[in-house]
Amino acid sequence: MNKPILKYHGPGDFAASSDTTPRWRRTLGRTPLSFLLVVIAPTILVAIYYLLVASPQYTSEARFVVRSKTQEQPSSLGVALQGVGLSSNQTDAYAVHEYIRSRNALDDLRGKLDVRAMLGRPGVDALSRYPRPWESESPDGLHDGFRRFVTVGYDSSTGLSTLRVRAFRPQDAQTLADALLDGGERLVNQLNTRADQGAVADARRNVADAEARLTAAQVRLTTFRNREGLLDPSKAAVENLQLIGNLRGTVANLRAERSQLASEAPQSPQLTALDSRIAAFERQIAAEQSKMAGTADSLAPKLETYEALALDREYADKALASARALLDRSESDARSQRLYLERVVRPNLPTDASQPKRLLAILTVFLSLLVLYATAYLVVAGLREHSQG
Repeated sequence: MNKPILKYHGPGDFAASSDTTPRWRRTLGRTPLSFLLVVIAPTILVAIYYLLVASPQYTSEARFVVRSKTQEQPSSLGVALQGVGLSSNQTDAYAVHEYIRSRNALDDLRGKLDVRAMLGRPGVDALSRYPRPWESESPDGLHDGFRRFVTVGYDSSTGLSTLRVRAFRPQDAQTLADALLDGGERLVNQLNTRADQGAVADARRNVADAEARLTAAQVRLTTFRNREGLLDPSKAAVENLQLIGNLRGTVANLRAERSQLASEAPQSPQLTALDSRIAAFERQIAAEQSKMAGTADSLAPKLETYEALALDREYADKALASARALLDRSESDARSQRLYLERVVRPNLPTDASQPKRLLAILTVFLSLLVLYATAYLVVAGLREHSQG
């Protein structure tokens, strides 16, 4: 017959065996329900999302600079906005920034890429993709969603702009970044074209007007020459004056000869011949003088008209030379102020996901909720103490 085995328990043994609940459950039981609901439960949900659900996102980064050929001179767009305290380079860069995040850029992208599919690849979680459950699928909604994935900034210390594009595939991010930079280059070319259509176009119109004025002046001068039968009335007048001078010299010689003959042979028949010759030369002198002035058909009014026409042509010729010089200067200035978008760092093909920052996001949510809970707890405790006091 077996004897019963007796076990003896001291006071300490009874105390130790009186509570067999796990320690973590006892700690959890002493934790306020409000803390569990406000801090612990949301943190667990966030952790589940970021660790198990959130899709990886890849960022393609590029750096570029917008500048003119000569940095000392303001560019076409910079001139208009220098009064607000921005340098021309900053202004031109900001113009490209605005384009990159604009609806126009998105429309340009949609012309050659399926942007909607790139931002909502199959298997991407609903809170990261486009469209999210609360987002519209309209063109405006797509633009708002597109702006979530594109950031661009300017570093004033280096003059470089940085473009970052996120997507759910590395190749998508690089493709979108490349396409956006291509659009920025097209915008810069449009700015250059507008500048050419400004000052250079005005200079070209001035040259065309000056050429037309010179042609008209030349036509009037040619018409006058054909009508009057004179190539240069001023030269004809000089020749006429020389002829009159020669005739007067001849008359003077004949008079001297007659005077000498009259003193030596008063009855000489040669005196009559000399008188006839002198009278003939004087008539010729009078005729030549009448050609110079005194009648409507004389050289004087023709010379006045010719000089006016020649002066008009000279002024038109000088105006054309000045307009051409201005055109050359305007074209040179346009070339020196022409804008260029240079890709300092081309869009890379990312290998590692840059988003989300899983642990950082979880820790941020936990600390934020903890601070919020502690603040609310202190406020409530203060109100209770105040009411009890």
